[in-house]
Amino acid sequence: MTEHEGLHAKTVVHVFHDDEHSLTIGSRLPGRIGEVTPETGTAVEVFVFGPAQRRLTHVETDADRLFNAQIDELIASGIPVGACSNAARAAGVEGVLTRRGLGLAVARDEFIRFTRERATVITF
Repeated sequence: MTEHEGLHAKTVVHVFHDDEHSLTIGSRLPGRIGEVTPETGTAVEVFVFGPAQRRLTHVETDADRLFNAQIDELIASGIPVGACSNAARAAGVEGVLTRRGLGLAVARDEFIRFTRERATVITF
């Protein structure tokens, strides 16, 4: 291990945009990262916010269906997936998201936590 490896013990995939590529690649990458976290000694989590968060409760397109299936697979595999509690409350979907296993928190507080944890945040 070089002196620079291991500086960031966590990677956060922030899915914000709701275009097809952001949704599908942004929800696929965390699973791929999760495949190697035991060897790398790192952790991965996902935070869905903004336009992408609205897609968590819509399945109008193939991209929506794939995005939601991949989010459910991440949760089932033990990768934490969060979303903004304020946005969920405003949309009336808090219960739906928590029943699916998403952790809800204020987005501002989550981004502060990511900074304090010195996480690498990758945005799609």
